Amino acid sequence: MTLSEPEQLTQRLQTILRLVVREHIATAAPVSSKAISEHYHLGVSPATIRNEMADLEEQGYLTHPHTSAGRVPTEKGYRYFVEKLMGESRLSSTEQRTISHQFHQARLELDQWMRLSAAVLAHSAHSASLVTAPKSVRCQVKHLEVISIRDEVALLILVLQEGTVKQQILTLDAPTSQDELAPVARRLTHLWSGCDQTAVIATMDGLTAFERQVADVVLDTMRRLDARTSSEVYRDGLLNVLTQPEFVQTESAQHIVRVLEERQFVEGMVSEVMERGGLQIIIGGEGRWEELSEVSVVLARYGIHDQAIGALGVLGPIRMQYDRAVSVVRYVSQLMSDLISDLYGTR
Repeated sequence: MTLSEPEQLTQRLQTILRLVVREHIATAAPVSSKAISEHYHLGVSPATIRNEMADLEEQGYLTHPHTSAGRVPTEKGYRYFVEKLMGESRLSSTEQRTISHQFHQARLELDQWMRLSAAVLAHSAHSASLVTAPKSVRCQVKHLEVISIRDEVALLILVLQEGTVKQQILTLDAPTSQDELAPVARRLTHLWSGCDQTAVIATMDGLTAFERQVADVVLDTMRRLDARTSSEVYRDGLLNVLTQPEFVQTESAQHIVRVLEERQFVEGMVSEVMERGGLQIIIGGEGRWEELSEVSVVLARYGIHDQAIGALGVLGPIRMQYDRAVSVVRYVSQLMSDLISDLYGTR
């Protein structure tokens, strides 16, 4: 979501709004004009700062909680900050190397990448994290093996492009040795590598009876996986959120847990972000998601367009350190996209 109108604030109002947002993010307390005057040398009197803060409140960027002498940003104020005042932020080269090293030390298993990305996001952004496994537009074969178990029993191991591994026992019509099975597996791997269901079906006429048996199992597996409507969701860092002042009350804490655990809601939110592409910042639900009324979310799509895509991001209080969250999400999403590209052999 973006600001409905490109409202223009004076340079001084922008400066004061930026300082109020950053102070509130750091302290979780209302920010007074006195605090701004004492902590920052703006070259104007405390009375001027107080008047400017009142003007920002009148325009809907700040609000005055209870009887406090200070003000806090509204969702509109945070949105203006994110779009116009925050500026670009990047992880340091040292932190990028550390994160990259963690991924390249991991085994080449998609599940491990998902768990690691959730852990890295949560730790680096000091927030809760959400990661969905990449969902292929259509399954494609990467590799297969057929391993002899007994004379008339073999194990088919099917590896798909997105990293999914499926195993199926095959009952053979006659005793078959490993020396006989291995060439079949190599031929079918060469024939089907990169193929989806339609492409595999197109090869059926040229297959032997045993190869057709293997093809039937492969096609059945691909049909079931293509029929999936959701991807597994990986989560981490819930305690990072629950320890924030906003969520010390039991009811607020339970609300956050429900948001993270409600699979249907998470999938709906992620699906919308994946359709838009790029990096999305959702602040307080923004009138569309009542479930997010107390939190902000930074989400990004990763993967290969038209082949396999997923989403990842972080969730925290509306008083989120947005520049840090954006830089972490952006870097990890790019890293994951590179890993998926390597997995699919597209670069």
